Amino acid sequence: MAIPRQLPNAITIARILCAPVFLWMLLADGGADGALRWWAAVLFIVAIATDGIDGYLARKHDIVTDLGKLLDPIADKALTGCAFVGLSILAELPWWVTVVVLVREVGVTVHRLIVASDHVVAAAWMGKLKTVAQAVALSLALLPLWTVVGEWIHWVNLVTMTIAVLLTVASGIDYIVAEVRGSRRARRGAAS
Repeated sequence: MAIPRQLPNAITIARILCAPVFLWMLLADGGADGALRWWAAVLFIVAIATDGIDGYLARKHDIVTDLGKLLDPIADKALTGCAFVGLSILAELPWWVTVVVLVREVGVTVHRLIVASDHVVAAAWMGKLKTVAQAVALSLALLPLWTVVGEWIHWVNLVTMTIAVLLTVASGIDYIVAEVRGSRRARRGAAS
């Protein structure tokens, strides 16, 4: 069964559009652990889960596009960026964590946009692992599970967030190293 060629990109764009709605829902009740908090967390989880769906559909039906390769990481960063900022605004996550993550994410995204006319940089395996770790850590941090299972869940949140931040930094370094090596190879190839 054929699917519309632009369906994966439409799913990606929907994820981008979910980001501000999610952030509003998270902040609307000032951090109370009520219905809006739960719905914000559910929206985040559903939206971040579509990351796998759009990529799967594009690969399965051989409709991977350069636009999709460019938009997909932007969608992830918009959604996770809103989550990091929202949690810091609510004083549930230190601002330094959000700043470290956003500097890495914005830096990689800006670089991707700068080199887009030359070549499209697809996400590497470490970047994908980082996105999964961030999705898990943020989902746990957003869900007010402490109201259901108790305060011990904060330790689980701390561990998963630490892993996510470490992978964020490591994948940023990996991205820089890969791009430097790639540009050196390109210069050597052009010189010969």
